[in-house]
Amino acid sequence: MKGICLLFLVTVSVFGLIGECSGDALKKNFYKKSCRNAEKIVKNVTERLTAAEPDVAADLLRLHYHDCFVRGCDASILLDKAGADPSEKEARPNLSLQGFDAIDTIKSEVEAACPGIVSCADILALAARDAVSFQFNKSMWDVFTGRKDGRVSLSSEVTGNLPSPFSNFTTLQQLFALKGLTVKDLVALSGAHTIGVSHCGAFGRRLANFSVNNDIDPSLDAAYAQTLRSQCSNPPDPATTVEMDPQSSLNFDTNYFLILTQKKGLFQSDAALLTNSASAKLVKQFQRQKDFFTQFANSMKKMGAIQVLTGSPGEIRKQCHVVN
Repeated sequence: MKGICLLFLVTVSVFGLIGECSGDALKKNFYKKSCRNAEKIVKNVTERLTAAEPDVAADLLRLHYHDCFVRGCDASILLDKAGADPSEKEARPNLSLQGFDAIDTIKSEVEAACPGIVSCADILALAARDAVSFQFNKSMWDVFTGRKDGRVSLSSEVTGNLPSPFSNFTTLQQLFALKGLTVKDLVALSGAHTIGVSHCGAFGRRLANFSVNNDIDPSLDAAYAQTLRSQCSNPPDPATTVEMDPQSSLNFDTNYFLILTQKKGLFQSDAALLTNSASAKLVKQFQRQKDFFTQFANSMKKMGAIQVLTGSPGEIRKQCHVVN
């Protein structure tokens, strides 16, 4: 299933008519004739940035996720506020996002070679792949290109579309299904938590006064909870971060699925994957590197085709943070 074009129901009806948005219009080497070295430039700059700062991989992967789950993969997450309405990047779940400077750097070098040809949406999709792939010295999944950039970015559209770290399994499954993604995609894409860090506020409620009966979330390993408590103040300090995958947060690997079975998933949404028999089975399966990497590649291609703009509704931004 390469193309996903969803005109959502009530929760996203405010998006309006998207027009031509089938992921089927994406293709490999879209810029072969119009900007022959586009993907090479993106790769080279991304690898340079990742070599200098390994956290860039997690930053760009997270940016790509947060972009695709709201309005589809149209680079709307990159837009600054225009007018009175806050943009997506100003929504609370997106305030900790990083990687915007990296995308601007990549875009400027692509523009220098091919002005007005390569979209920010494609650059983000390519850069996320290339940053994660850097440690392996080979591309971990194919990125089909041909996306246009969206012209609208609204903070109000984030809630109800972007999965929350506090979500239970039912909510996660419903949100992913709205985007045309399966339980297998949900579990595989959750594996992105194998790299990067999180602010304490995203999981702090699991560490103190969790419920009437439990001070600590019982689905969290008690010893691990105490370790997290030693790192995070109560109330949480917004500046404090911890590894999402302890001791392995710079390596894209299967360790995330192992720690899940040890009740050391950082978020409630991580622990939720063990509450459903089908997803729990996948958690065990994806401890095998070949199985995880294969499915992650497939799921990233599906996610990267959500509600893409490929016709007249979109544009090719000159700068990724503002519309033309």
